[in-house]
Amino acid sequence: MSDYYVHRLQVALPLATADTIANEAIAAGREAGLLPLTVAVLDAGGHTVVLKREDGSGILRAAIATGKAWGALGMGISSRTIRDRLRERTAFQSALAAASDGRFIPVPGGVLIRNAAGEVIGAVGISGDASDKDEYAAITAVQRAGLTPHPEQPADNWRDAGL
Repeated sequence: MSDYYVHRLQVALPLATADTIANEAIAAGREAGLLPLTVAVLDAGGHTVVLKREDGSGILRAAIATGKAWGALGMGISSRTIRDRLRERTAFQSALAAASDGRFIPVPGGVLIRNAAGEVIGAVGISGDASDKDEYAAITAVQRAGLTPHPEQPADNWRDAGL
């Protein structure tokens, strides 16, 4: 009978932390005057821990936000870095999209979440405004949650993106 009870799995990105990141991303978006955001927080295995969609955010935004975070986890770098590295490598971008069953979104807004030891414990993806603005909200949220994002700073021109 001792095997009757299920043992709890240890998690590196608890629900409470993921929820804080999602809430802080939405708060950062409101403070910056961004369009309605959708926020996906994934654990290191690519599983959704939290998904929040602000009122008025389009129906494709959840898939895009998840794809940004999923791509960052899959490559081990932010989605901005992926975009920059693959800018001239369209065939490789297509291959990654095929290998990921279309879940790979190589534009800014997918940010890795690292713990104090520098280990990747998950990723946050945001969609709703221009990609650089989405990334700003993601980076800000991870920092406000007391963790370290990759990249650590948003693009210099994030305020002007999409104008």
